[in-house]
Amino acid sequence: MDVCDSRGKRLLPWLVAIAFFMEMLDTTILNTAVPAIAKTLGVTPLSMKSVLSSYTLSLAVFIPISSWVADRFGTRKVFAAAIAIFTLGSFLCGISKSIHLLVACRILQGCGGALMVPVGRLTLVRAFPKAELVRTLSFVTIPSLIGPMIGPLAGGLIVGLFNWRMIFFVNIPVGLLGLYLVYHYLPNFQARKSEPLDIIGLILFSSGIAIFSYVLEVFGEHTLSNPEIIGLLAISILLLGGYGLHARSIPHPLLRLELLRIRTLRIGILGNFITRLGAGGLPFLLPLFYQIGLGYHPIHSGLFIIPQSFATMVIKMTMPRILTWFGYRKVLLFNTLFTGISIFLFSTVGPETPVWIIVGQACLFGCFSSLQYTSMNTLVYADVADEDTGPANTIVSTVQQMAMSFGVATASLVASFFIPDRRNASTAEIVLGIHHALILLGGLTFLSAFGFFELRATDGENVSHHRNKNSASSKLQKAS
Repeated sequence: MDVCDSRGKRLLPWLVAIAFFMEMLDTTILNTAVPAIAKTLGVTPLSMKSVLSSYTLSLAVFIPISSWVADRFGTRKVFAAAIAIFTLGSFLCGISKSIHLLVACRILQGCGGALMVPVGRLTLVRAFPKAELVRTLSFVTIPSLIGPMIGPLAGGLIVGLFNWRMIFFVNIPVGLLGLYLVYHYLPNFQARKSEPLDIIGLILFSSGIAIFSYVLEVFGEHTLSNPEIIGLLAISILLLGGYGLHARSIPHPLLRLELLRIRTLRIGILGNFITRLGAGGLPFLLPLFYQIGLGYHPIHSGLFIIPQSFATMVIKMTMPRILTWFGYRKVLLFNTLFTGISIFLFSTVGPETPVWIIVGQACLFGCFSSLQYTSMNTLVYADVADEDTGPANTIVSTVQQMAMSFGVATASLVASFFIPDRRNASTAEIVLGIHHALILLGGLTFLSAFGFFELRATDGENVSHHRNKNSASSKLQKAS
């Protein structure tokens, strides 16, 4: 294990922050460019869901092995390889000539992203004493807030002034800078002994999730018959069920599913998954709505997303106090309903809607969704023992990425249902179809509120109550 010198210690948070920024920017900058990319590749914009969800699905598949790979090969090698893979994937995405090639390159990007952020966070935890860790982690998470704020506008500017391919090429100089800093300043932490990798579990879990995601992508595209879709769903269920049985039979499974017996962890994960199915597709659906349905320029479309990100940053400052005052049960029950209502409100937006109303609704959705995600993300750790925090974090991160991927697919699937003839639909038909999709997605978000009725009034007190105010603030900042 390398010792991190004073200069390396100063630069290490910046290096990890670069990784955070690259990943968060990449996940938001592309949404605004979807119509332009679809036009170039000769596909409908709704068919572009596979380009977005393939990346997040790749994260979900490979995040579970990030800690094992870092322990086995060392943080420096793995972090450098992650940046290199992500940068190479970005370059290949930029030169892709078909949607199938673009999806394949996005999966490659996701492989790098799945290792980049978790290994960077792991390096910080091992390099800094606990007394400095909260401040350091708070610093490196700033890019995760800035990325979604400038990503949509940056995407709109690039599409409006240059070519959409530049969206991927901007990662190349940042990646090269990151590689230079890694080789010169990143400490190399490597475990003396690592547990064996659960290869069988990885194959079962990854195959099951990949097949299920593929079914969501092609459902409604008329590329598979109903018996074929049912058959693939059955195979997916069998693979995931097989993983569940396998995980119980070995001492070190890929994902420790027995942790789901912890009630608050289980409720938080299930609520997180259902909520993201409803709300997670809006970053994909709204830019399409603004550009194709309402006729706004990509730059204006990007500007409409900024108030949502700005509201997210502002509300985060008050979240510990809100949770302390009202408790997790009340916050999650009522805020879930408010989040669903904020999605409903987008269905009232039309060509004649004033800009200030669109901006106001974006702010509302940003506030409610941010409070929702942070509440769920911190609740899951309320009753988890310190020694189980790592495995629990792996499960939470994996489920979040799966839900983000499925959320985009769900939003596109619902919109496709209400706009059957996507290639020849009129503007009025597109607007009406997306309105219906937003109503249905808001209703799906409402459903997640039922899962929080199982919470007790005292649940989460150890991460929000005034008696543990400092602990609460640190955990909230880390999870945010």
